Amino acid sequence: MCNAAAAAIISGVSAVATFAGQRRQANLQARHQRWATKAEHQRALQEQTSMRMAEAQQQEAINQQLGEVSRKSKEALSRARTSAGESGVAGASVEALMDDYLRQYGEFTSRSLRQQELLGIESGLALEDAGFRSQANLININRPIPKPDFLTGTLSAAQAAASGYRTGMEIETYRKNKGIA
Repeated sequence: MCNAAAAAIISGVSAVATFAGQRRQANLQARHQRWATKAEHQRALQEQTSMRMAEAQQQEAINQQLGEVSRKSKEALSRARTSAGESGVAGASVEALMDDYLRQYGEFTSRSLRQQELLGIESGLALEDAGFRSQANLININRPIPKPDFLTGTLSAAQAAASGYRTGMEIETYRKNKGIA
């Protein structure tokens, strides 16, 4: 009877230890999820900041280009007027030249503004995509953690103890039948 009780106790203690280990594992996983969630938020923020900075740099480059073309166009128009006036040329040909400069400047400005508009749309879509990726990462990080149930653990311990007791009884029966002390 002593072996059966010892086997029952060992089985019960083993089940309780398993329950405690599962609870500790769940707590560690929850802590890891909190850390990973914070890290993902930081990563997403850094990615968005980087994207916005790149967009701002591209917008600034386009604005500088527009300013330079505007300055050069004004200079070219001024030179053309001065040159036409000094040479005594006037009329439709001078006006056509001036109109051509203005048309070219207008086309360039229009293309540049359209480029800025498309850049804004592209950046918006990229930021939205980054948000979706971050959300998917957070869903993956924060999967449900199976929590050990005390009642299930207790029943498991009782079942293990009963199984251990039965095994112990079978060993004792076997020893008695074989004449082993």
